[in-house]
Amino acid sequence: MMCGGFYMLLNAIMVTSNFGAGIRLYRFNAFGCAYAVTSGTIMIPFIFGVERIFYNSRNFIGWLLALVALVFGVIASIKFSVRAIGAFDLIIILVLSAGGLGLFLRSLRDISMESLE
Repeated sequence: MMCGGFYMLLNAIMVTSNFGAGIRLYRFNAFGCAYAVTSGTIMIPFIFGVERIFYNSRNFIGWLLALVALVFGVIASIKFSVRAIGAFDLIIILVLSAGGLGLFLRSLRDISMESLE
């Protein structure tokens, strides 16, 4: 029950990415001005990290810069959206997920605890 509900829920979620040179990933305000971190800005630490790796392959800072920039850029560009589903489908998903989770959690209870109730 739980697996079926979670499968239907995850099947209704669409994952897209829009990694490009000018896409705004984050926006923040500082000192009265608005600044935006774009996906191209994320590539600057990546470039410095790769440069440090090619200069000295054992450089920890280079590997850290390249890995963090790459992972941050990929994760920040992911967008989740739920496709349009009917009310009946939503109710079925919620009943299967919550009911199955409740049954699963009840099966984990200790038998001696049930005899006390």
